[in-house]
Amino acid sequence: MAMTRRQRLMATLRGEPVDRPAVNFYEVGGFLIDPADPDEFNIYNSPDWKTLLDLAWERSDIIRMCSAVSARSHDQYGGKEIQRQQTARDEFFTEKQYRQGDNKFHQTILKIAGRQMTSLTRQDKTVDTVWTQEHLLKSVEDLKAYLKLPDEIFAETINIQPLLDEEQSLGDQGIVMVDTEDPLCAAATLFSMEDYTILALTEQNLFHQLLEKCARYIHARTQKVAREFPGRLWRIYGPEFAAEPYLPPALFREYVIRYTGPMVKMIKAHGGFARIHCHGRTMNVLDDIVATGADAVDPIEPPPQGDTELAYVRQKYGDQLVLFGNLEIADIENTEPEKFAKIVEKSLRDGTTGPGRGFVLMPSASPYGREISAQTLKNYETMIEKTCRLANNT
Repeated sequence: MAMTRRQRLMATLRGEPVDRPAVNFYEVGGFLIDPADPDEFNIYNSPDWKTLLDLAWERSDIIRMCSAVSARSHDQYGGKEIQRQQTARDEFFTEKQYRQGDNKFHQTILKIAGRQMTSLTRQDKTVDTVWTQEHLLKSVEDLKAYLKLPDEIFAETINIQPLLDEEQSLGDQGIVMVDTEDPLCAAATLFSMEDYTILALTEQNLFHQLLEKCARYIHARTQKVAREFPGRLWRIYGPEFAAEPYLPPALFREYVIRYTGPMVKMIKAHGGFARIHCHGRTMNVLDDIVATGADAVDPIEPPPQGDTELAYVRQKYGDQLVLFGNLEIADIENTEPEKFAKIVEKSLRDGTTGPGRGFVLMPSASPYGREISAQTLKNYETMIEKTCRLANNT
C-alpha cells in the first residue's frame, strides 16, 4: 500500500518498513524560499528554477529545513537574521549593509577589551550563497577579547510558531526538520579555515573556552526547541570542521562528542531524531558519530569527495543509523544522464541491501546559480524514477 510522503519519512526515521525508499532533493524543496519574490538577488525567481521546484514539490519526499531563531535556516551560517537581544549587542557590535554594483555587503564591527575587529560578507546576484571575505577573529588576542563578551548578548528570541505553521502547510508532502549549527560550527566560522585549524590544534584549552561559550546559548536553544517541538527530525551541522583532513580523530572526540553529543541527548529525550551532517572524509569518525547517540548521518560521500562507501556504512552501522545520501551534486550537474542513472542505481542498491534502519536517497548539496540545465533537470527526474521503481520491493 502506498504511503504518503510524510508517513514514508517518519517510518524511515523509526526504522519501520516503507513502501519504497524516500528520495529527497535536500535544499531543493528543503530551503524555505519564495520563487515569486522579485528581488534581483533571489535566484529562485529565475524561470529555470520553476520546473525543478515543481518537481521537488510534486514528487520528492520533502524535508523542509526550518529554524526557531532565523527566518531562513540557511542564513545561520552567515549569522544573518538571528533574533538576538539587540540592545545588549549594540554596546559592542555595529552592523553595516551596503550595495556595490551587483553585490551586497554586510560588515560587522566588534569593539571589546580595547580591540576592534571586523568581518565582511558578500552576496552576489547570480548565486545563492554568502562569501565571507573577512573573518571576525584573526588571532589568539582577538579570541581572548571575544571571550570577554557577556553571555547575555547571545541570548536569542526563540519562536516555534513558524515551524508549526510550515508543518501544517506541508501536510502530507513531507516533514519539517529543525536545522541548527553546533558549537563547533559557531566557533570555527569566526575564523578563516587556516586560522581555525591552527588555533584548534595549538590552543586547545583556549578553543575549549570558545566552544563552551557557544555551547551555552546553543544548548539552551536546543533544549527549549526540543521540548516545545518534540518528536521531529533535526539536522546538526558543524562536525565536519573536526573531521579529516582538517583535524585528527582525537580532536573530533574533543570538539564534537563533548559539545554536540549533549544536543543529541536533548533532542532524543523529547522523542526527536538527530541527524549529524558531516561532509568529506568520515571513515575514521563514524564510530564517534554513533557515540553521540545520533539517529542518522548525511551525506555519506564516496571517493573522491569523501572516503566512505555507502555499502560499508550500511553493513557496519545500518542498524543504528538512518543513512541519507550518497549522491554528489557535481554528478547531478555534470554527469551524462545514462551514466548518472547507474550511479543512482548503485546508491539505491548499496543503501537498501541487507538489514538496516532506513535509507533516504539524497544529494550532497544543490545547484546555487540562476540556470538549471536540461541535463541537471533530467538527473533529478532520474532520482525520482529509479526510486519509485522500487515501490513495494523494499
